[in-house]
Amino acid sequence: MRRVDLTQVLELQNQGAQLLEVLPKKEFDERHIPGAINLPLSKFQPSELSKLNKNRPIVVYCWDYK
Repeated sequence: MRRVDLTQVLELQNQGAQLLEVLPKKEFDERHIPGAINLPLSKFQPSELSKLNKNRPIVVYCWDYK
């Protein structure tokens, strides 16, 4: 695991990485990176990971713009 900035996240997305946003749905709906998947931590279940492609990198982020 490593920290990356927004520019790096977008580069990773362009290279095929999946973006997983962990904020609540309301905040996700207000603002998120296009193409991101919303999976709020408060509702996280291991079964939800089936939505992700295990053959592609995953970037987990929390868009805290406050």
